[in-house]
Amino acid sequence: MGFLVFIKSNSPLERGDTPNACRGVSFIVLNSPLFYPKIAFILRFMLDFRIKFKRQIEILGLCLSKSYEGLTLSDLAEKFGVEELTIKRDLNDLRASGISIHSQKGFGVVLDKKPSAEKIRELIKQYSALITTGSFIDKSTALLVTRLKEEALANMVVLQTCIDSNTMAVIDYEKDADIYERSLEISPLLIFQADNYWRLLTLNEGRIKQFLMNKIIHAKPSPRTFKPVAKDKIEDLFKHSFRSWIGEDTYNIKLSFSSYWADRLKPKQLLDSETFRTLPGGSIEYTATVNSLDEIAGWIVTRGEGVLVIEPPELKEKVISLAKGVLKNYK
Repeated sequence: MGFLVFIKSNSPLERGDTPNACRGVSFIVLNSPLFYPKIAFILRFMLDFRIKFKRQIEILGLCLSKSYEGLTLSDLAEKFGVEELTIKRDLNDLRASGISIHSQKGFGVVLDKKPSAEKIRELIKQYSALITTGSFIDKSTALLVTRLKEEALANMVVLQTCIDSNTMAVIDYEKDADIYERSLEISPLLIFQADNYWRLLTLNEGRIKQFLMNKIIHAKPSPRTFKPVAKDKIEDLFKHSFRSWIGEDTYNIKLSFSSYWADRLKPKQLLDSETFRTLPGGSIEYTATVNSLDEIAGWIVTRGEGVLVIEPPELKEKVISLAKGVLKNYK
């Protein structure tokens, strides 16, 4: 029996701008050891293609960043571990896609014109597909680009290159309206999307924290490096995340859902740790482990009637407090 391997390659810069040889290549691979070398070739081709696309977007992102002004071909070749000729070919590909970028003697690699907001959105969508797992929502990218424009891509690339090399980063962060935290040194661990926002998971002063990417006004690498956090530890942090909060604390909760909500919850999975127990009348008892009582309390209040907290007591108090606050708006 045979099977089909189909590679459809779209430029990370603009669909339809890839070289003719890479626009779409189909391979029929028979289930025979004679064809194993072809499979290996295809896999290497796909990996090389992915690495090249990622590098080209990162070159553009670094050149957009104020922290990397004056980068030369030699600087970029050293940073990415390739020959200068490879960087020149990357610049040619970028120009072919409509990006006005070139190497200028005495100035380094420069942009004659910044990409449009539409182009930046497309680049971030494609770059995020290369550096993250899972899907992402266009709304989060639109919010990011609307707020930061080309700096959105610049920051994402700078922070991802810091993640890849275990290099600390220095950010300027808007904590509240017109209140900024300047030159904050962090250890970036992961860029991810949750609850309609791009977020940055970091190790900051010994604690895991997250920052909203659209509030990171500027990012640059620090001369210092950090010890990487084990992948399984990061996965554990997400395991108990109900919506977007990522933390090391854990809380066991028990809720009761009416039959109305039971019919809507059973087909879904909110958390890996959840269990259901059917009660008389069609209601259910729900247990799970979460890392934030505040977040689950807010969710419970928005459900309205039919969701009851059984334990812990502090979660019940938070729900009551939030509900009273909502009622005050209508008195």
